[in-house]
Amino acid sequence: MIGEHLATHRLVPDRILCSSARRTRETLMGLMPMIPSDLDIRITRDLYDVGADAYLDCIGALGGNARHLMLIGHNPSIQDTALELIGNGNPALREEIAAKFPTAGLAVIDFDIHKWSELRPRTGRIVAFFRPRELELVGGEPVIDDE
Repeated sequence: MIGEHLATHRLVPDRILCSSARRTRETLMGLMPMIPSDLDIRITRDLYDVGADAYLDCIGALGGNARHLMLIGHNPSIQDTALELIGNGNPALREEIAAKFPTAGLAVIDFDIHKWSELRPRTGRIVAFFRPRELELVGGEPVIDDE
């Protein structure tokens, strides 16, 4: 569902940084049918079993000049990283991310930088936050309330 959403809403990245863990690679494989084959994908151990500071370092080191960058990582680090990067935008979205960043959640954060090595904490603007369950409700069959 997230892959379809990325493609439908033109949110497909130029580069993906993905943890080397099996679970994150499985998530990446689920996206593959929806993304272009010439996409630059970097599988890295730098996103496995580390904190938000290491995620920021990895983005700076491996993000390069990609215009649209996607991280596929692990909680709580991916959630902490998103919160660390958000400096402005809709405060309700920041609160939603702080409350729960589910598996396959997608935070869209814009930055006014030319290359990822310029990335600094609290310089991003949160644009959107998508959860698979919400996409399922929007795109799927109506939910039947048995109560």
